[in-house]
Amino acid sequence: MTNTAHSPEPLSHLSVLVSGASVAGPALALWLARYGARVTVVEKAPALRGGGFAVDFRGHVHRTVLERMGIWDEVRRHQTHMGRQTVVDADDKEKVDLPAFLMSGDVEIFRGDLARIMYERTKDRVAYVFGDSVASLREDPDGVEVTFERGAPRRFDLVVGADGLHSRTRRLVFGEESHHLRHLGYYAAGFDMPNVLGLHRSSRICSVPGRMVDISNYDGSAEQGGAFLLFRSEQLAYDRHDVAAQKAILAEKFADLPWKHTRHVLAALEDADELYFDAIAQIHIDRLSQGRVVLLGDAGYGATMGGMGTGTALVCAYVLAGELAAARGDHATAFAAYEAEVRDYAKGCQKLAGNAGPFLAPPTERKIRSRDRAYRMLSSRFLAGFFKRLTEKAANAIELKEYPVGKEAPGYAGPMEPVPSRKRQA
Repeated sequence: MTNTAHSPEPLSHLSVLVSGASVAGPALALWLARYGARVTVVEKAPALRGGGFAVDFRGHVHRTVLERMGIWDEVRRHQTHMGRQTVVDADDKEKVDLPAFLMSGDVEIFRGDLARIMYERTKDRVAYVFGDSVASLREDPDGVEVTFERGAPRRFDLVVGADGLHSRTRRLVFGEESHHLRHLGYYAAGFDMPNVLGLHRSSRICSVPGRMVDISNYDGSAEQGGAFLLFRSEQLAYDRHDVAAQKAILAEKFADLPWKHTRHVLAALEDADELYFDAIAQIHIDRLSQGRVVLLGDAGYGATMGGMGTGTALVCAYVLAGELAAARGDHATAFAAYEAEVRDYAKGCQKLAGNAGPFLAPPTERKIRSRDRAYRMLSSRFLAGFFKRLTEKAANAIELKEYPVGKEAPGYAGPMEPVPSRKRQA
């Protein structure tokens, strides 16, 4: 057990730069500020990003971390309350309804809402710099000299790369992305569209071999909906910043999909102001730190979907900040302990994500029928409970330590209750 008799501010001497203000970055900033560190978060987007995909939390470990952060109740207040998700065939005939927990966990919230909650909790104690990004890093024995794309150079004690699957921090310190990113054979896309089907916190999902279209409404509004597309493909060469080229790829891939509502999706795609488009991929890297630089969240162990990436990021942010506090800022000790605590946990969550593409968009008609049979079994009360426990196994496969937090620390959420001891699961 970590000694909790330390000063309320064990990191008051420490300056930390966090690159990325999506989820992992603000989560870490919340904890570091609570421990007294001077934290700067730099984000290349011009403002806090709203909207985005819905993300979910499941199992007692995710809930415990959210409670210790002091945001569990607020997350629940902003949850999507997503309901019926119906799988249909190409003729729009309903085949099976999916239980809400399968896609939505114990509680589900839009990524943008979660980021805003953490931002509001930290903005008075953390310096957020939007519209800028790290350009170079130069470490010496006493710190890290950082240059930015726009701002003046600055010096920090530590740098944290929490800047996502395509992390620039990782590339600057650990080498080219191609050394660490594993393509899993599928691409995913998401964008807003009018609620043309009149859905209410529900979705309709159509799969044909190697492709899937999901039309949904998450917020209960009569007007607004969303589309999620998935397709099987070898790795594509495209510009991640060229939205028009990405739209062209999607239009070509889905032009002949026989489901009648595909035309609404493609019309909305053409008009979409914002588009998420990326490969389903994972990051595998030999180590999570080098010197005074450390990776957190998707930058270090990302899985595009199905790997509980948001919950994993929050759990690992709790561990990283806690180990820094326990070591009173000794980064070498803290980073080694952080990696020892989270590596198997993160790998277990990644492993769960490995079959997301083939399960959501099976490559053959036979495998679609097999997948649909699995969906029907999950609709039974007994098997739904079994599968829920199975999906929570990876989320719960870490024994959370207690770390020093003083009651005087801003944002303190009450004393930490011990988490029931459980054996670490592979």
